[in-house]
Formats: sequence, structure tokens, C-alpha cells
Amino acid sequence: MEQQFGDGMTVNERLYHLGLMGEFGAAAQSRNAPAMEQVLLLAWFSMAQAKETALALAANSERFGY
Repeated sequence: MEQQFGDGMTVNERLYHLGLMGEFGAAAQSRNAPAMEQVLLLAWFSMAQAKETALALAANSERFGY
């Protein structure tokens, strides 16, 4: 059964809810876009959403606090 999240939940809220903040933070700090994508997929993001988010964060990690 697929996990359902409300449209109003942020990326960080979803990662926190699923206990994935540490894993995502480590990938973000190292600017490892493929690793970020994998964590985002675990958090029920689509592949397109995961790629877009990971690439944006890797390109400008300081803006997002990493």
C-alpha cells in the first residue's frame, strides 16, 4: 500500500516524519544528488520530483542550509 501525504507537507516535514532527515542531510551536505534522490524516493516522491529537488539542492546547498 502506498503511503499518502498531504499536498501541504514540505520536503523536510515528510523526511522528518519518516525518520530520513539524517540520511538526507548527509547526502545534501556532500552534494550527492543521486543519494538525495534515493532518500526522496523512500519518502514517496516521484522520480521527477526527487531529481528536481536533488539537483536544485546540489546546485545551491547553502541557500537551503546545507
